[in-house]
Amino acid sequence: MKAIQIAIDGPASSGKSTVAKIIAKNLGYTYLDTGAMYRCATYLALKNDLTAQDVSSLLSELAAHPISFGKAADGSQKVFLGDCDVTLAIRQHDVTNNVSWVSALPEIRAELVAQQQRIATKGGIVMDGRDIGTVVLPRAELKIFLIASVEERALRRFKENQEKGIPTDLETLKEEIATRDFKDSNRKVSPLKAADDAITFDTTGVSIDEVVAFISEKANEILDK
Repeated sequence: MKAIQIAIDGPASSGKSTVAKIIAKNLGYTYLDTGAMYRCATYLALKNDLTAQDVSSLLSELAAHPISFGKAADGSQKVFLGDCDVTLAIRQHDVTNNVSWVSALPEIRAELVAQQQRIATKGGIVMDGRDIGTVVLPRAELKIFLIASVEERALRRFKENQEKGIPTDLETLKEEIATRDFKDSNRKVSPLKAADDAITFDTTGVSIDEVVAFISEKANEILDK
């Protein structure tokens, strides 16, 4: 059976990571959380008091603390920098509010995109992010662009943070998500946008199971050819 590349893009909290993990598991594919990689770079920048002018230092930190993924006992994904588990640390507010400027740095994007492309060379991968279909996997057989209203995405993030014990204000989340949408869509390098051949799907009011079913149907159409 042939293995394909599936690219799932969209703004913050559009449901892409949750859906991508399920799709990958169902197909027996590798799942790569590119957003976590940019969060790792942001975490290193904040931890070392680095700014946009310290790109070479940040690249050195990434080289010294390689990003890797593992699985917890419950099957959930764990994220490591070197041998340090940063799964929860990279989801804190300070990282979330700074990831846009770090991910906009051309040198950082080039390094992480190269890593992502190396992992994807064998196919059989589901990758989610903001520029997967346009930059990272431009030849992916299936490209999905998920969208949802700011209000719904803020509520999703609010519930996620509550489950993780991260103090959160819903109105603040709405403002932060809207601000990040603007930054991600207007950055000069790899802006957030749907690939010309992507299928756009609005997940507002749509359950995770329904989104998974929609993408699975599109994937099976390709795999059955």
